[in-house]
Amino acid sequence: MDPIPLLDLKAQYQTLKDGMIPAICEVLESQICIGGPKVAELEKAVAAMCDCRFAVGVSSGTDALLSSLMSLEVGPGDEVITTPFTFFATAGGVARVGARPVFVDIEPETFNINVTKIEAAVTSATRAIIPVHLFGQMVDMDPLMAIGGRYKLAVIEDAAQSIIATYRGKKAGSIGTVGCLSFFPSKNLGSVGDAGMVVTNDEALHQRLTIMRNHGMEPKYFHHYVGGNFRLDAIQAAALLIKLPHLEAWSEARRVKAAYYDERFAGTAVTTTPVKPDRVSVCNYYTIRVANRDQVVAHLRERKIGCEIYYPVPLHLQRCFEYLGHKEGDFPESERAAREVMSLPIYPELTSAMQDRVVEAVLEAAAG
Repeated sequence: MDPIPLLDLKAQYQTLKDGMIPAICEVLESQICIGGPKVAELEKAVAAMCDCRFAVGVSSGTDALLSSLMSLEVGPGDEVITTPFTFFATAGGVARVGARPVFVDIEPETFNINVTKIEAAVTSATRAIIPVHLFGQMVDMDPLMAIGGRYKLAVIEDAAQSIIATYRGKKAGSIGTVGCLSFFPSKNLGSVGDAGMVVTNDEALHQRLTIMRNHGMEPKYFHHYVGGNFRLDAIQAAALLIKLPHLEAWSEARRVKAAYYDERFAGTAVTTTPVKPDRVSVCNYYTIRVANRDQVVAHLRERKIGCEIYYPVPLHLQRCFEYLGHKEGDFPESERAAREVMSLPIYPELTSAMQDRVVEAVLEAAAG
């Protein structure tokens, strides 16, 4: 049988190449390769799609987080509350500005940060909270924002996996102080390389972010801040502008695929990820929990079925964060998730027949 990839970007590209190649060639002909009209057009479109007033194109989702922390003047002596069950960039950005990541355990059902545990982690040094809308489903934002308001904390939404997901009708990135998006190729809206964006409703912060991405410089050679090279290149913007009109349909197609998986796995040894009734997920990853995860992964790979483990080691147990003094058992739900979760193929081009093969292989292995 033909392999089933975790994500088939080639299939997506075949449907877009007639528009994408001329768009990229237009940038090459213009030789406006950094910033310029394509980036400005993308910023305007993404801001509108995210129900935000402003957007700042940056070089990656990682740099969206980093430039946000820098623009909010988070630094040495500060603490930032976040989850230990996420991609490294979330806490890595905190460490890179000299602040201390403070971890709060996750909900076992959604894998998102357990908001009921956040307030106990707030200290006089806390400057910000970074909720991560993991796998395409948003965090419980109303109580989190209430905590942020009580303690005057910035809220940096890590929406790298959740562009246009909603929570009680509000878009990812539009609720907090800023929202950070990733356009890494595997995302629902993926570029042809690294790219990201920061969205916000704060005009002053928007201006600072715009200056920060260009070495803190405005005008040329006059530096207000020690910024960074976080600029978005025009080829990425051109490619994203071709993809952007398809995002809603692609996300709906992922939800249909996820519902089919849910139906097939109901009543089995596989635990699926529920979507809370007040949320709309964009299903960036379809993540399940199985007791013998490593055996299931091996079984799928033998059958040339793509799968991935997001994430095998929670951040509090990573070697680079040993200085934080954590040990195994400190965040048990994150540790259990790291032992049991795996993600299955989900993308618009995935057929029901392909999904049936995936399900059958998972159930064969999960049954022992």
